[in-house]
Amino acid sequence: MPPSHPAIALPRLIAHRGLSAHAPENTLTAVKAAHDAGYQWVELDVQLLGDGTPVIWHDATLKRCSDGHGRLATLDLAAVRKLDVGAWFGDGFRGERMATLSDMLDLLVELDMGVNMELKVTSKRSGTELAEVVVPRLLKALSPDRLILSSFDQPALQHARTLADASLLPIGVLTESVPEKWQSRCEALDAYSVHTDWTRLTPRRAREIKAAGYRLLCYTPNDPAAFANRWSWGVDSAISDDPPLFTGIAPPPSTAQA
Repeated sequence: MPPSHPAIALPRLIAHRGLSAHAPENTLTAVKAAHDAGYQWVELDVQLLGDGTPVIWHDATLKRCSDGHGRLATLDLAAVRKLDVGAWFGDGFRGERMATLSDMLDLLVELDMGVNMELKVTSKRSGTELAEVVVPRLLKALSPDRLILSSFDQPALQHARTLADASLLPIGVLTESVPEKWQSRCEALDAYSVHTDWTRLTPRRAREIKAAGYRLLCYTPNDPAAFANRWSWGVDSAISDDPPLFTGIAPPPSTAQA
């Protein structure tokens, strides 16, 4: 890893969308639950409302995780603040409201947590626009050793890199399966890490990534036994909906953190 990258103490387990097996995903409550369960890092999604407000949300629509309907790109903050984004998960979460990026950053700072923030680019908004809004806010709130920015959208990451160098903004290249030319993509972004679907990772690709000095993160394993051999391939962190399942099974964090 080039010396320009910050030293990040990556944990073995990162809570996917907060502790999303136990609380409604991408909410303040899910992040608090992850912290209370002892997890230092969370993975979250950010996208833009129609009025340009960045919010913590995965889907392009409201249907799956709220009591509303419609596309986020057509709504403003006043409209989404009226939604219940907790009751779909369970009665105990009724009344949960959608978190803005500012809300979430305040909580992460308060709890001294790290975040893998995914730029969630939809067909209605450009990745460049999303990066332009989100990256300065991340840099203002979080130290580089508490942040990884990732996205499937190459233009979003390219623009993010123009806003900050690798010493301030660690970038994770997010893929489903790692492509043949993965390294050239990482080099073009001065990336810190590669994030891939754990079911599509091969031992060969894992060895290549680690030999080149990149961190390797896998999403979204929830079966510790099925995932077990990936640790020996060099995986640094597992981004899981239910990290408590891995208690006593995941190895200790790697000592090489830079």
